[in-house]
Amino acid sequence: MSTAPALAGYHHLGITVSDVEASEAWYAETLGLVRAFVEPHAGADNGGYAVVMTRPGTAFFLGLDHHAEADKLPFDPRRTGLDHVALAVTSPEEVHAWAAHLDAIGIEHGPVLEASEPMPNALVNFVDPDGVPLEVMWVGH
Repeated sequence: MSTAPALAGYHHLGITVSDVEASEAWYAETLGLVRAFVEPHAGADNGGYAVVMTRPGTAFFLGLDHHAEADKLPFDPRRTGLDHVALAVTSPEEVHAWAAHLDAIGIEHGPVLEASEPMPNALVNFVDPDGVPLEVMWVGH
């Protein structure tokens, strides 16, 4: 049994992007996010900041981080750090609706994958403008 203090849930995710404006437009069109606020980075980050986006009516927040000294290399999940971001939906039909949405706005994606093991699930994978893998996923119980 863990002795770690309690957690109330997941709060937000920050992703360093190569072009904040392009990523903000992409996340707005693709995920329906809107700008909540802009937050300067603390400390000596040479003008770094995050455009924090949200999905109205939800507790979902995503920070698009600008670091002036970022290497601007495409994302590679084989490097230490983030591998992918999985977004939850409540049914397999919603996964199919996301695939149709991605088609409608011209976002390349993999096929909708459905499986029964190790638990019922359905998912669709795609990437953001920097190559960060995203998936929309339903998991049954």
